[in-house]
Amino acid sequence: MMVNVNKQKSRNSKQHIIKLASILIAISVFLFLYFGLPDTFSHSARLMAGIVSFGVILWTLEPIPMGLTALLILVMMLVFNLTDTEVVFSGFASPATHLVIAGMMVAKAVNETPLVKRISYLILKKWGGRANGLLGSLILVQQVQAIFIPSSAVRSTLMLPISSMIVETVGAKQGSNLRKMIMIGVAFGGNVSGTAIMTAAVGNILTVELLYRFAKIEITYFEWFLYTFPIWIILIPAIWGLLIKLYPLPKNEQSFPQLKKEMHFKLKSLGPITNQEWRCLIILLIIVGLWISEPFHGMHPSIPALIGAVIMSLPMIGCARWENVVQINFNTVLLLSVTLSMGYALVDSGAIATLSAYLSVGWFLSIVQNPLLAVIIIILLTQVFHKMISNVPAAVVTLIPITISVAANAEIDPLAMAFTAGLTSLYGFLLVVETMPNLLVHSTGLISQRDFLKPGVYATVITIAVTIIIAATWWKWLGLT
Repeated sequence: MMVNVNKQKSRNSKQHIIKLASILIAISVFLFLYFGLPDTFSHSARLMAGIVSFGVILWTLEPIPMGLTALLILVMMLVFNLTDTEVVFSGFASPATHLVIAGMMVAKAVNETPLVKRISYLILKKWGGRANGLLGSLILVQQVQAIFIPSSAVRSTLMLPISSMIVETVGAKQGSNLRKMIMIGVAFGGNVSGTAIMTAAVGNILTVELLYRFAKIEITYFEWFLYTFPIWIILIPAIWGLLIKLYPLPKNEQSFPQLKKEMHFKLKSLGPITNQEWRCLIILLIIVGLWISEPFHGMHPSIPALIGAVIMSLPMIGCARWENVVQINFNTVLLLSVTLSMGYALVDSGAIATLSAYLSVGWFLSIVQNPLLAVIIIILLTQVFHKMISNVPAAVVTLIPITISVAANAEIDPLAMAFTAGLTSLYGFLLVVETMPNLLVHSTGLISQRDFLKPGVYATVITIAVTIIIAATWWKWLGLT
């Protein structure tokens, strides 16, 4: 008993040391940038660059909760008086923030019904009896969820109990190819699921918001889908095929009749589809219908989402109780709102203008004037940048203003470059901290960071190649490149 207590104390002591070291690193980087950046950076620009780097390090190493880091960044921007108070708080008034809030409320309401479980069980019962079909089902379920649930974190959270149950049901042992295939499939399926549905990822929402804020370019729900659905359609089977190839299974692990029986039992225990589920499904279809028809009515995607959240909470008409719907994760709200404010302050402080000036050398500007070459360069730069700044919102909010500014210096349309940067930020396969699906799957303890490396390299190469091919063909035909 005493030995266990001592081990726990030792473990806690190590965790405290790691957290303290992480905070000291963040402070050191802040001070280094503030005092070490050249005089071409104004006082405000040096402070803002330091604050952004400070926040990104804390978000990456997470010695304190992500929402608390966001609040700390907000306070620092206010205390140092980097820009107008209205600008610092403007992220909270952004339609993008309200879209995410409404999306989380809708997801809460949907989760009040058995609808998501029913769809998941039906797909797994149909194709989950064999290894190939099981992997395909885990990836496919998240693509279906993406249409209705505007958060990869929420989708992955819904999938974790199901995937953990599958690991136990099929007897996937620690370190086995079967376990790796299942869990990596959930993570990578979650990353890909944000591709074609504008509301399915925070990175997409931020990209659209920043393009409108700084370049007055408006991208509708339908336009986003039109640009990206070929990439989505190719990546789904490509990721599936990659994991099948990387994780060959012995014959005794290729068939799971017990899983089909388990899914049949779970569906039977749910009973027939209820009126509550029908109401939920109808409201979801109304929301999606309003998103798709945005070019006709002109409503920002946040409005249909808010309408859906209200209807879902109404007595007798909706499908969930307001007390449960309103219990959303405020960490996400803080993260998105402060990230947006940080992007606005980066521009107002002059940091973005100075950084883009360093990039706006003659040879670089001449290269980006070729649309396809610009896309290729942005894809590669974003992948590298995303590895250093693992937090997707932070990466997007830094990259988009820079690409818009560089495009302005090159006297070209910023849409292709900024759009490519936002889209590529979704595809973090190599490191656990790059995306929320990776992080949540890793948090189960069923797989390690090392398990992400090999499939992550291949998946990254695949997404780069697919995006370039679509840019050279489909986007060129649409006039994007």
